[in-house]
Amino acid sequence: MNAIAESYVIFELAGSYFGLPTDSVHHIDMFDHVTLVPNANPAIDGVVFSRGQVIPALNLRLRFGFPRGENTIRTRIVFAKIHNRTVGLIVDSAREFRRFSNETIRPIEETLTGISGKYLKSVARLGDRLILMLDLEAVLNVDEVQSPSSVPAAMTQNTSS
Repeated sequence: MNAIAESYVIFELAGSYFGLPTDSVHHIDMFDHVTLVPNANPAIDGVVFSRGQVIPALNLRLRFGFPRGENTIRTRIVFAKIHNRTVGLIVDSAREFRRFSNETIRPIEETLTGISGKYLKSVARLGDRLILMLDLEAVLNVDEVQSPSSVPAAMTQNTSS
């Protein structure tokens, strides 16, 4: 009996590989310009204009606690859609589409679902790479995102006496 194969968009971020089901991905664009938004969540770089819509741009490096990276010609915005809402996910590169059978995708062990892994659904092996499959709903819950760790504590503390 053949296992059902699901299609995923594979993208790179800080040297790791992540996957999103293709049915969650609306489209992928090259990184162009992000308009800053005052008082936005630290992981939101701003908004972008794509296909007639103004869409929030979530920096996945910051969302996952990685240092901010430099945008290059490989940087992409993966436009993901969930619950009739579209969000742009800024990633280091995204050029790969793959099918994985249900047999090749394994659940994340409970030891990995602590604070840093709660947005991971499962893991798949692709050659010598591990692909971390994302829980898009958990990724988009940006209310829990703290200030980036790269900001010195002195800059985030209230210094008034």
